[in-house]
Amino acid sequence: MSDHVYKIIEIAGSSADSHDDAIRNAVAKAAETVDHLNWYEVKEMRGHIADGKIAHYQVVIRVGFRLE
Repeated sequence: MSDHVYKIIEIAGSSADSHDDAIRNAVAKAAETVDHLNWYEVKEMRGHIADGKIAHYQVVIRVGFRLE
């Protein structure tokens, strides 16, 4: 197995449906411009409440991608 070096970026994703969708939206958008995405970790989770109900979800994730 060869050694790998990774760069880590931090991005925020959002969704009106769930934290899971917010993560998926963030990863999908990052994948449009960043090659070799390998992993993510959730750093923060939060949301917006309106009229006593969750109205919006937001996550901040750290994404690692392999450098060539």
